[in-house]
Amino acid sequence: MQAFMGCFCFKKVKNKSGYTDFLILASETPFTVNEVKALYDLFKRLSSSIIDDGLIHKEEFQLAVFRNSSNQNLFADRVFDLFDAKHNGVIEFGEFVRSLSVFHPGAAESDKTAFLFRLYDLRQTGYIDREELKEMLLALLGELDLALSNDMVEMILEETMAKADSKADGKIDEEEWSEFVKNNPSVLKNMTLPYLQDLTSLTFPTFVPNNEAENIGRNS
Repeated sequence: MQAFMGCFCFKKVKNKSGYTDFLILASETPFTVNEVKALYDLFKRLSSSIIDDGLIHKEEFQLAVFRNSSNQNLFADRVFDLFDAKHNGVIEFGEFVRSLSVFHPGAAESDKTAFLFRLYDLRQTGYIDREELKEMLLALLGELDLALSNDMVEMILEETMAKADSKADGKIDEEEWSEFVKNNPSVLKNMTLPYLQDLTSLTFPTFVPNNEAENIGRNS
């Protein structure tokens, strides 16, 4: 880390996605220039863990975040898809930094809320329905190796829909979601990774929340 904090003379890096300017990324995110440089070192290691081509493939992403490169999981797929802003099957360095910035303590709460909405909006319809909530809840429980009874899962879903679906039309739109998050701030608890405020250890963050099942459908 000290090497990054010291003299790091070049301003741009080049990979298969073209030139990426550290200064531009720092201006667009809560990260400092030195932190963007540190993230580049992490990115290089992750993008060469399986295929050394300067891009993070889904298998490399899953290996870094979920410690497994082959198991298929809806939650892992959704996080990867949101990082892959260009939808070309790989994560470029700029996408990596911009997506991570949403988890920065200094990121706007509205950005965190929007990211989480997109995570649950599986079919990208502009709203979250009960089935999408159930699919994501079961995927999260699977990642956490937690088993809840069907009755418990249904109770969580009913609570969430009752609180979030204020229009009572069987789906949650962005306005309803924002109001739900405002009234239940614990929902955003895992959208902030404190260490991103001071990158002293270069390890990949975990996006598997420790208590997500408790947060969904519950008050703070």
